[in-house]
Amino acid sequence: MRDHLPEVEILEVNHDMDHIHLLLSIPPKMRVSDVVRYIKSNSGRLMKKKFEYMRKAYWGADGIWSDGYFVSTVGINESVIQRYIQKQGQEDRGQAQLELN
Repeated sequence: MRDHLPEVEILEVNHDMDHIHLLLSIPPKMRVSDVVRYIKSNSGRLMKKKFEYMRKAYWGADGIWSDGYFVSTVGINESVIQRYIQKQGQEDRGQAQLELN
């Protein structure tokens, strides 16, 4: 991603069983939808290349990711969002006590 979107900064990444959380810094001149499309299409292509079974499982499908996504802007509470992403999965299983104030 660095080669094609050098202005997009990945600040935090984590995942759960069926979704992923990314904290990104995107310059105002770029559309969020374009960045999401780029990430989904390229990560899907690379995963199909690395994992042969995915190519077979998703044969004929446009991609491995769902069409939708959720986006929220982050301002003064960036550290809260970053902690949430870091603890992703633990919170869902009740293993972490996360306070979102």
